[in-house]
Amino acid sequence: MKRDEGLLRAHYGEPPADIALEDIDLGRVPSHVSIIMDGNGRWAQARGLDRSRGHVAGVDALRETVTTSVRLGLDALSVYAFSTENWRRPQREVDLLMHLFATTLVKELPLFHQENVRLRFLGDLSALPRRTHDVFRQGLDETAGHTGMTFALAVNYGSRAELTRACRDVAEAVVRGELAATDITEGLVASHLYTAGMPDPELLIRTSGELRLSNYLLWQLAYAELYVTDLMWPDFDRWELLRAVRAFQERDRRFGGVVGS
Repeated sequence: MKRDEGLLRAHYGEPPADIALEDIDLGRVPSHVSIIMDGNGRWAQARGLDRSRGHVAGVDALRETVTTSVRLGLDALSVYAFSTENWRRPQREVDLLMHLFATTLVKELPLFHQENVRLRFLGDLSALPRRTHDVFRQGLDETAGHTGMTFALAVNYGSRAELTRACRDVAEAVVRGELAATDITEGLVASHLYTAGMPDPELLIRTSGELRLSNYLLWQLAYAELYVTDLMWPDFDRWELLRAVRAFQERDRRFGGVVGS
């Protein structure tokens, strides 16, 4: 995507002391950044608030991250919003999250139109409440023609379930005689994943200091650079995204090779 340095500077404002726009090579930003948004509940509890307040505050961080990613010129931004394991949380919290997903998407659709952002979902949407499912379908339909950054929201997503689903689809095609076992390649498997057609993430960001992948994009993250911050998700802002991109640009990405080979 096109990087507009003028718009970027206007968006960012006055930087903190440890980072400046000059630190970022706009010609070498990762094409796809993925984020495990973690720490909403702990952020709220640390302030004596109900966990739900952390989820609401996290929406503001996500909005700023989407806008900043557009300004940086990312091709894709994906975020882990609700895992297949999150159904085990208290029903009140699950209900709140489903309501928040629906109301937030309706509220943010004008931003997606303004920024030419195309919406995608990663995960099994069939299990979602009817209202949330319908709003998600509306978002997909209304942004289908957009040609800017892809924003992928992982909801009711689990990587093992995704890979199992892909294996089942490929096996059924073999049984039907549409494929031979020798036709199965990495590219074929990738085409059956929720992320089909998207570039693999080059940078994975995880907030709240946790050092695990939590069953997220296990196939797609094979060569991603990892950036972990102790910030809870509601405190994540444009500057922390820039710090992550700067860290990415300082890495030596060899993909199993040797420098100079």
